[in-house]
Amino acid sequence: MIRRILLLPLVALTLSMLPVRAQDTTESVRDEMYRRYLRYTSYVEGGSVEPHWLTDGNSFWYAHGTPDSTVIYRVDPVANTKTELFDVERLRSALRVPLGRKPRGTGVPFPTFAFTDESETAVRFRLARREFILRLDTYALTEAPASAGEVKTLPIPQVLLQGTHGRPDVKEVPSPDGQWLAHLTDYNLWLRSTSDGGLEQITRDGTGEHFWGYGGINRAFERELAWVWWSPDSRKLLVRRGDFRGVRKIPIVDWLQPAAEIEWVQSVHNVETGGTLPREQLSILDVPSRRLIGVGLRATEDHYLAVLGWQHDASEVFIARVDREYKHLDLLAANAETGDTRVILTETAETFVGGPLWLGSPPFVLLEDGRHFIWSSERDGWQHHYLYHTDGTLVRQLTTGPFVAGGMVTVDESTGWLYFFCFAGEQPYDAPLCRVNLDGEGWAVISEPTGRHWPVQFSPSNKFFVDTYSSVAGPPVTELRRSDGTLVRPLARADISALEDALDWKPPEAFVVKAADGETDLYGVLYKPHDFDPTERYPVLEYVYGGPFGNNVSHAFYQSPLPPAWAQLGFIVFVVDARGTPERSKAFQDVTYGKVGRYEIPDHVAALGQLGADRPYMDLKRVGIIGQSFGGYFATRALLTAPEVYHVGVAVCPAADLYGKATVMEQYMGLPETNQEGYAFASNARLAEHLIGKLLLVHGTADVNAPISETMKLVDALIQAGKPFDLLVLPNHDHQILRAPGPRGEYARDAIRRYLREHLRP
Repeated sequence: MIRRILLLPLVALTLSMLPVRAQDTTESVRDEMYRRYLRYTSYVEGGSVEPHWLTDGNSFWYAHGTPDSTVIYRVDPVANTKTELFDVERLRSALRVPLGRKPRGTGVPFPTFAFTDESETAVRFRLARREFILRLDTYALTEAPASAGEVKTLPIPQVLLQGTHGRPDVKEVPSPDGQWLAHLTDYNLWLRSTSDGGLEQITRDGTGEHFWGYGGINRAFERELAWVWWSPDSRKLLVRRGDFRGVRKIPIVDWLQPAAEIEWVQSVHNVETGGTLPREQLSILDVPSRRLIGVGLRATEDHYLAVLGWQHDASEVFIARVDREYKHLDLLAANAETGDTRVILTETAETFVGGPLWLGSPPFVLLEDGRHFIWSSERDGWQHHYLYHTDGTLVRQLTTGPFVAGGMVTVDESTGWLYFFCFAGEQPYDAPLCRVNLDGEGWAVISEPTGRHWPVQFSPSNKFFVDTYSSVAGPPVTELRRSDGTLVRPLARADISALEDALDWKPPEAFVVKAADGETDLYGVLYKPHDFDPTERYPVLEYVYGGPFGNNVSHAFYQSPLPPAWAQLGFIVFVVDARGTPERSKAFQDVTYGKVGRYEIPDHVAALGQLGADRPYMDLKRVGIIGQSFGGYFATRALLTAPEVYHVGVAVCPAADLYGKATVMEQYMGLPETNQEGYAFASNARLAEHLIGKLLLVHGTADVNAPISETMKLVDALIQAGKPFDLLVLPNHDHQILRAPGPRGEYARDAIRRYLREHLRP
């Protein structure tokens, strides 16, 4: 008996350890695959081509291969030939003597070069911090003299908006003739001569809250600030000035100093709805006389501006002005001598015209004759292109029909063709290249009709274009085509063999479901683990964004690495765009106008239910949701409005309500004083008592896009409601968390991974 009693616990202990060890092994494999998928693009080689056009306007060269095995090809589209530009062995032999060693690798040892003149018989390149000239007929190599006459830039001037974290640096902007450089120092405009380096201060009244060089609302979406525009003749420049007096300030606390330090930040992106907007002024500097000419906008202070560019003869500059609710947009022309403006056309809408990102890429193309331009509008229910005279007369509508005429690529006025992307493929998010004649005839798709096409690069002659495209399941392919769409030759196809070998990669599943109305098609993507077994049951995780100004689903091959990486942890991950998002009809977008927060989660719930009904491996009793920024708002909202569906949520830098973003929300919700019910309904804080599932809130203390005060509002509401939740605060971290480099970003991702694993039990 005694022996038996002692043996049973030993056997039980041994048996109990077996599943633990198996589970540990499984988690170890899953964690490794998770880490690999976070960098899955590094396993893909090639597929894209960067053409460098030559003097004939048709031919180009491009580099192919890895840095150690680069091959440079020359392509002649007219002759339809593709040849190696360099004799690699002769090139490497020529370099051996001046370098004193054999160049590294096996291919062309430099990634780029320039022909020395239009004869294209010699090239100039840089290698090992030296410059060389190589004759292509003899492979004679000489060391090039140091480049002379280069203009040295001034030290980077101080940022204009004190305390605005993460802004790109403002650098000197050269005039078209290269004689002048405009820059900003101490909130004022300066000019520097490139001939003698002489500096001249143009303005002297700039201050920290009323400064020259304002980048405008679109500055958050541009790598470089658009604050000054030179005229084509270099005699004038248009400059912006921002007035932030009276605009709300946000405290950013540096908690890591010996004594906490507070910095007060003013940003156009944190004006509260209905609050004081920054005012924007435009002035034209006449360079010869140094005279500043104010642009007369003749409008209230509550508007946003986008500078569209100069008339070819520098007589006028074109400007778009939209009111704060985006209901009224004017296209203006300002006289370069007087600053007086005239209205060319007006767009109005009962809901909104365009969106906040519209100002980052206004749909305006001035034709070479200077008397016509192409304009885009959703006035007939779909975005289409229109031909106008610069006096405001509509010449004709160029495109029509139930599809979105997207971004314009180029206009070939010699043949009369406009080239643009159109969402008119087999599914509404395919975006092939299309063209239509300026007489409104001949509309056609001229590229492979499926997939997302970007970039498309036209030859200087406009006779050929290089087109790169991909789909969810199709790796990038680059083709050379004639301007009528005729295929000349394939140029590159991505090699995904390493992706398949190292990640056991299989394409995600694209799906179509119905919205909550039972009628509207919604499109999404489903990700599965690398070792997916359809007989198993997997918890489900949704990656959400949901904002009316952007899509979360990528319909191209390169996507956010996060959803496929999370799938490797043992989840079925899905992403879907609900009604109210862009790249569809105006009616599709207008569903949520004035009602943001009302229809999105029901659409996502409907999508989840349909997916689970056809896929028994999806365990709808274990459903999580994760999102950042506006996705954090909707991740929280999912738990609060559909607690029977969503059981675990991770909200990264979320908003508690819609009151804190005038520049983002007013065009989709109107003003709070005219839509009190809509704003109140959209508040997550008022729903805190409905929390049942597990909620993790993550926020950085230095976030100026969605200040941590937003999360604190939600935290307090949950406390008042007596609801348990989890909170991770990242000291001195900004808005970008899910993909942020560095230890804080890595810590946040690890914490989220542990949280999802603990509560969804994959």
